Formats: sequence, C-alpha cells, structure tokens
Amino acid sequence: MKKYKFPLLPGLLLSCLFIACSDDNKEDLPDLQPGEGMNYSPKTPDADQPLTITFKAPTSSALFGYKGEVYIHTGVVGEGDWQYVPAEWNQNIDKCKMTKLEENIWSITLEPDIRQWFQSGKTPIEKLGIVIRSSDGSKKGIDIDSFVKVTDHKYQGFSPAEIKHAALPGNVEEGINVINNTTVTLVLYDKDTEGNHKDFAHVLGDFNNWELTNKEDCQMCRDDAAGCWWITLNNLNPTKEYAFQYYVGTKGGEVIRLADAYCEKILDPGHDDDIPASTYPDNKRYPKGGKGIVSVFKIQRDNYAWSVPDFKMQHPKQPVIYEMHLRDFTADHSISGALQKLDYLKNMGVDAIELMPVQEFDGNDSWGYNPCFFFALDKAYGTPKMYKDFIDACHRKGMAVILDVVYNHATGNMPFARLYWDSAKNKTARNNPYFNTDAPHPYSVFQDFNHESPLVRKFVKRNLKFLLDEYKIDGFRFDLTKGFTQTASTEATASNYDAARIAILKDYHSAVKAAKSDALVIFEHFCEKKEEQELAAEGIYLWRNMNNAYCQSAMGWKENSGFDGLYESTPSWVGFMESHDEERMGYKQTQWGNGVLQTDLPTRIRQLAANAAFFFTVPGPKMIWQFGELGYDFSINSNETGTAVSEEYRTSRKPIRWDYYENATRKELFEIYSQLIDLRNEKPSLFEGNATLTWRAGASDWDQGRSLYLSGITGEAIAVVGNFSNTDADVTFPGPIGEWRNYFTGQNETVTEKVTVPANHFILYTRF
Repeated sequence: MKKYKFPLLPGLLLSCLFIACSDDNKEDLPDLQPGEGMNYSPKTPDADQPLTITFKAPTSSALFGYKGEVYIHTGVVGEGDWQYVPAEWNQNIDKCKMTKLEENIWSITLEPDIRQWFQSGKTPIEKLGIVIRSSDGSKKGIDIDSFVKVTDHKYQGFSPAEIKHAALPGNVEEGINVINNTTVTLVLYDKDTEGNHKDFAHVLGDFNNWELTNKEDCQMCRDDAAGCWWITLNNLNPTKEYAFQYYVGTKGGEVIRLADAYCEKILDPGHDDDIPASTYPDNKRYPKGGKGIVSVFKIQRDNYAWSVPDFKMQHPKQPVIYEMHLRDFTADHSISGALQKLDYLKNMGVDAIELMPVQEFDGNDSWGYNPCFFFALDKAYGTPKMYKDFIDACHRKGMAVILDVVYNHATGNMPFARLYWDSAKNKTARNNPYFNTDAPHPYSVFQDFNHESPLVRKFVKRNLKFLLDEYKIDGFRFDLTKGFTQTASTEATASNYDAARIAILKDYHSAVKAAKSDALVIFEHFCEKKEEQELAAEGIYLWRNMNNAYCQSAMGWKENSGFDGLYESTPSWVGFMESHDEERMGYKQTQWGNGVLQTDLPTRIRQLAANAAFFFTVPGPKMIWQFGELGYDFSINSNETGTAVSEEYRTSRKPIRWDYYENATRKELFEIYSQLIDLRNEKPSLFEGNATLTWRAGASDWDQGRSLYLSGITGEAIAVVGNFSNTDADVTFPGPIGEWRNYFTGQNETVTEKVTVPANHFILYTRF
C-alpha cells in the first residue's frame, strides 16, 4: 500500500500536505458544459465490475490544449486517507496512463474490475479519489480532487455499537494519561462549536491487535459534560511502546483515523523509512493494522540524567543568538551532527542557539513551519534522548537553547484539524472549535488557529510548559505572532494596534514565565511601535529585520543602507542582518556588488566585517544566521548543489560548506565576529541599556564615513569609525579626542578629530 502524496505547492513551507476528500465530486466541480469534466461508465460503479473514466477538459482546465501524456492519480478513499495508490504523484506508470480519444478527451478503464485493479484485497471500496494530471504533475484537469462513490456488495465496513455513556475518570486530561505501571486512560476531546460530536469513537492499537470491534478494549465511552471520549486500557507492559489510533466518524458519513495530538512520538508510513538508522536508531516498526500517522506511548518514561539541571543564561539582557537549521548545518542533517559543532559556536562566543522548528512537521525535509504534532520532536533530526543530549551539552558550555515555535497554524495532518474537516472545501470546517475556517489576517498558511478559543489557549500553554519541563528549553521564538488575532485585517491594516492580540500574547508570555521565570521570549511580530512597546514592557523581545540595510552596505551601495533602525531603547529588539527568511549578504555581494565588492573575496569579507562592527557594538540582543560568520554566499533560493537559483528552491536543502572555516580569508570574518562578541561579554554594562549610544550610520553618512560612540556611566566607552566606500576616507571621530586603545591591535593611539580609514575597513577603539 502506498500513502497518497500531494504535489509540491509553490510558496508553501513543506514537502507534502494532507488533503481530505469531498463526498460528491460533481458538487465541487466548476460550471461545465454538457459532457465536460469527469464521466463514468457505468454511472453507478461496482467494486467487482470494470469502470471506465473519461475526462473531457473544459476550456478553463489546465489540460485544455495540452499535447503531452496524461495520467490518472487515484486511490481507494477510506478512513480519511487515500489507499492503494498505484504510483507516486510524479511517477508515470503504464497502468495509470490514459488513452487520448480525441483533442482534450482522455479515458482509462480500471479492469478486470475496480478491486483487482487496485489490488485492495478485502478492504471495502466505497469511494475513489481521482486526479487527472499531466506527465510532469504540474497541471491538473480540475483544480480540486474528484470523487466517485462505489457500491461494494462483497465487503462491508464496520458497524459501530450505540454510544456507551460514562463519566470521565478524575484527574485525567486530553491525551495519554498514565494511571499506574500497567494502566493508561486515553481521552479524546470532541465537541464542536455547535455542541455536537461524532457518532462513535474507538481506539485501535497494539493492545487489541488492531482489531476493530465493539469490545471494551476498543469502544470508547462518552462523557457529554466533559465533551470527551475516553477509554482505560489495562494489563499493559510498562516498558513496551504501544502504537495506536482513534477511529471516529458519523453514521453514514466520513470515518477517519486519528493519531493523538498530545503524543510524544508518531510513526509515519510515508516518511519513516527515509530516516537513517544513525539518526533515529531502533525506531518502532510501523504496525500492519495502522493507516496513516499513528501515535505512540510508553508507560515507563526514559529518565534522563541532566548534568546541568538548573542552567542560567550568562547574558540574558543582551544575548548573541545563533539561528540554526539542523537540516542544513551538518552533513548528517541531525541534532547529533550539530552537537559535534558546539565548540565552534562556543569559541565564537554565542550565548544561545535558536533552533528552527523541530516539533513534528509533515515529511522529513522542511524548514519546520508546517507543524502537525506539537508534543513530538521530529524524528528526522533524532531521538528525544539525542535532543536532550544536545541541550545538556549546550548548557555545559554556557549556551542556552531557544526553540522556534509555530502556533499560528498547523497542517491538515494535525488531529484537531482532521477531526473537523470540510471535505468539499478542502479545509477545516466552520464548526471546528480550534481553527478558523479562513484566517482573519492576510498571512495565512495551512489551518489558522483561533487563539481566542479557550481550547487553543489551553493546548498552547500546556505545550509550552511541556517543552520547558521535559527538554529544559531556555526560551522560545514565536513565529508570526501578528497572526494571533481574530480581528479581520489586510496587508495594509494587519500591523495596526490590536488590543485583543496583545492580550493573547501577554497570556502566553505569562504562561511561559510561570513555568520558567527566566525563560527568554521572542516574538516575530513586526507591528506598529505602540504595540511592540507594550509587549516590550512585559519583558518580551521582538525581532528586528535589518537585512536590506546591511545587504546594501555589504554590496557597497549607500541607498537604503542606514543602520539607524537597529536600535531603540524600547522596545528591546533582537536585531539581525540575516535570518532564515532573508537573502544572504555574501550572495548579494557576488551578484550586485559595487566594483571590487563583486569580484574580490578579501574585499567582500572586509566589508562584511565592517557591517559586523556596526552591528555587535550596538546595545541589545543580536542574532546571527548560520554561516553568516563565514561570509556564506549561496542564495536563499539555491538548491543543494548551489547551482540553481529559483524561488521554488527557497526552502530546499542548501550547500553545507564547513570548508569555509578552513579558508584563511573567510576565517578572518569568524575571528572578527568572535572578538566583537567577546567585547560585548567583557563589558555587558555597555550593552544592557545603561550606556549612551550616539552614531552616524544613516545613508546620508555614507560618503563622509560612519561612526559610533557608546559610553557608560562609569566612563567606559567604545568608538567605531567605518568606511564602506571603495576609496579611503577621513572620518570624523565620534568621541573625545586623545588616547584610545585600538581594540584589534591592542596598541594605544592618539586619536585626532579625523581618522583615516582605508576603503572597506573599520577601526574600533576602546577606553576602559
């Protein structure tokens, strides 16, 4: 059996996307002329008879006028999944090739009968899912998926018993509840916004041999007051991993399989086999009785002996954060590979590592902004123990670990989304108590959480506390917090002050602080100043994107190159020159650099060093995107080889160039970064808000050179003069003239009113 995989969709952040199915394909089709679209013979398909499918492309179809080969992508639809799909999306096999009858008309016959064509065995066939596509998968005959109902006289589906009502046991909550060493109670919340629930709920798993029955080890009880289905499982082995799924649905309607939203491990039949054993050794085998993603639990937890149980950040007010994507950081693309590079980061002096999302996401190859299971860390990077080993090792070296968390949305594989799904519209249903049918804001991807729902608030807070307690995480970077709103907005108004959004975000911040008082909280917010100031007053840090300005200066162009937007005493911005979302400075130099900045690596590196000097010497938290310290010069839109540059590769794997560290010229930039960070750590009082910053670093300061003066209340001071042009310049010194120490040479110098700074250079002076 093959799991149905959907084609890559341009602009989305994941490798595959779960699509639910509509009950009647004809109702979902666009307006068609007689004979156009999908036609079936016989009109009432029978599982044990052949079926001829004919597609006539209307003028609105992407296949209208198409001259290439056409294929059918099809599967038996059941329990919320496409089963027995003969070929992957872009896999062209003769069995699925359609015959061209005439221009814009293609046909295929499933013979000798539907059941044998799919080789579906004893599985009841009640519905087929159908997509007509071009040979390369880029064109669909109809944008939405089509479905045809089938009569099956030989095999019938399961008939659930009447609901068994019983009060929910005390001291349990949604998800997996360990009662004692042999007993677990599973709880599934199911009450939509209209107060309704499914007609039945059962549980299938290793504990009942995946046998769907109405027995007490399979049928769940219903507590209407609690809005939950529940079942208690006894006589379990405390050291065994149990795989299981919920089987829920309505009589005469859709039946689906669900994993548990609170499980800490999932098994994915479509992707687990692609994870190397070195990354996730001894993974549990996928159960024969499972369909789609299954959840896993084990009663006896693996106790982890933390070597640093009470880690505290060294510089919580002005950390230097290193943003890391595990997939693209080391050659083995894992958390264990990153662990081997911690000395490199420690030597650079970073205070914290911010991991791009590692909560379980769709597929294995992703940026991680397509989450589906929030309590499970993705197996594509390693085991729970490996994650803990990494975090513990970071703590031993004095570095915090921050998780990038995605609570704005979830994919269709998220159980809360699947439980309430509008098949006809292919998105979450209007009665979903967790998600909005349509996002009120313009930045929607996947299914949009309704953060005004008490259920969502409870879920997010519980997840945050779990990550802090279980993995000893030191803080969070919240993705797309601008979207945590129910206020309708457009691109033009989404950043406007929103009191309701502020209340939601303060609530989550309070929950984090209640669980760990010194946890760092960072928002990717980008809203109006009043809103950011209010959040900053709560102790929240906010992302500050300065990529365009620093890219302009890196290329040697003064237009829009002002650095002055990097600093303000409040809000407390986490400034960055690059992030995972932005183009790399080094790449833009190679493409659009001014003169020698395009052609000469040493000059490019010196210009990047000057950028760094006017970045790290500015007070407040700072963030580095991985390999920026080595002048990484492959585009954000490059593929794994670095030879292709296209928007379609934006989230693709990138070249991993640890050889850059062995390049003497590039290593000079690493050393500059390291020394500048050392300066921050040596004199934290200058960077924590008590010092006075005056600087001339706007676009208008380009020609006469840029300068910065940072002075503390005890007389300690830093002065920087920089020349970003391609000719030498005399730069006005920003501080008092006289004796200063050249920070990089260690020599004392008598500084006059003007300092000669060579082209593409900077000089940093200290007085302390």
